[in-house]
Amino acid sequence: MIMDSDMPRIPAADDDIPDDVRAVCERLKERYGSLPLNHAVLARRPSVFRAFRGMWEGLEASGLLPARLVDLVNVRVASLIGCGL
Repeated sequence: MIMDSDMPRIPAADDDIPDDVRAVCERLKERYGSLPLNHAVLARRPSVFRAFRGMWEGLEASGLLPARLVDLVNVRVASLIGCGL
């Protein structure tokens, strides 16, 4: 899939986000070097952000996939859809 560069984009959350959401964002920045764009947008709606992170944290805690493989899958999917990390 090729993304249209003129496609409207939803802006990232501003600095006025709850402390728990900010803490997760900071942890993700440390892990990936920058905040993944989907998380920056989801942070605009803290309840949605928390639900999304709850799903990912549950998957990570389940041990079904090694953490390194999850990271590699995320990078591959991002590249396939033309999304920079």
